[in-house]
Amino acid sequence: MSTPAKPGLSLKARKRWSLVILLVGLPIYIVAAVTVMNWLGRPSILIELLVYLALGIVWALPFRFVFRGVGQADPDQS
Repeated sequence: MSTPAKPGLSLKARKRWSLVILLVGLPIYIVAAVTVMNWLGRPSILIELLVYLALGIVWALPFRFVFRGVGQADPDQS
């Protein structure tokens, strides 16, 4: 008999997607953030720091489910 499939991504799939997000998506996001900041002009250094800190946190929020548990051992393996 086969075991019922768990909903969501497997650990192997989450590891692959996390690599894609970190190696491809994050550099694209960084370039986009710097480009938008350059279009807005040069604000004071404190405001610029706050914006970059906020953007550094905001990029990861949609991907929490992908990164959750990636560094752990696979619970499905015995």
